[in-house]
Amino acid sequence: MAALTSVSAGSTTASLQHRFHCVSYSSPKELCVTFGLATTVKRRFSLSYRSTLTIRSAATKPAKSPAEEDWSTKRAYLLEKRVRSVEPKEALRLQKENNFVILDVRPEAEFKEAHPEGAINVQIYRLIKEWTAWDIARRAAFAFFGIFSGTEENPEFLQIVESKLNKDEKIIVACSSGGTMKPTQNLPEGQQSRSLIAAYLLVLNGYTNIFHLEGGIYNWFKQELPAASEE
Repeated sequence: MAALTSVSAGSTTASLQHRFHCVSYSSPKELCVTFGLATTVKRRFSLSYRSTLTIRSAATKPAKSPAEEDWSTKRAYLLEKRVRSVEPKEALRLQKENNFVILDVRPEAEFKEAHPEGAINVQIYRLIKEWTAWDIARRAAFAFFGIFSGTEENPEFLQIVESKLNKDEKIIVACSSGGTMKPTQNLPEGQQSRSLIAAYLLVLNGYTNIFHLEGGIYNWFKQELPAASEE
C-alpha cells in the first residue's frame, strides 16, 4: 500500500464525539476530511468546533498529460482548428452519404451494450490497471468515495486510433453526453466531455477532419437513430 507521509488533526484531551461532516477532495494525493466535533468538558458544558484531518500520500503524480490541460485551452485550440459540432441526425447523414466514421470513445462495456450502427470503439479512459504507488493512491482515493471502478486515461488511445483510422479520415467523435463548445449563460465556455477531450488529442496529433457529436450518444438513442449491440 502507498505510504502516508503525514496525518494532522486538531486534538483535545477531553472526551470526543465525532460526527462525520463532509469531505473535500482536491487531488488523489491529498484528502481533506472535515469532522464536526462535539467536545464534552467535565464542567458539563459543550464546546463545538471543527477539525480537519489531512492525509497526504507519498506517491508522486506523473506530469500533466495533454488530456489534463485546462478546458479553456482545449476549447480555444478546437475552435482555432475549426472543429465543428454536429447534431445526431446530421451525423447519421454524413455517415451514410459522405463516409464519415463515428468514433465512440466510451468504455468498451458501454459500447458493447449499445452504440450507433457502424461506429467503432476506442475508449479514451479505461479502468485503472497499473499498481504503481501513484495508482494505488488513486484507487484508495476512489474507494474513499465508494467508487471501486476508478478510471484513468488510456495511454494507448492514439496508437489504437492510428491503427484503425488515417489522419485524413473524416471522423465524428462521440461519447455519452457529448458536452458542448457553445457558450451559455451558466457555462460561458461550454462544457467539457470525453469526446471533446478525444477530439482535442486527435487534432493535436495531426488529424485534419475532426467533428464532434453534439448531445452525445444519449441524444442519438433518444432520437431512435440506428443502433447496434454486441451482446
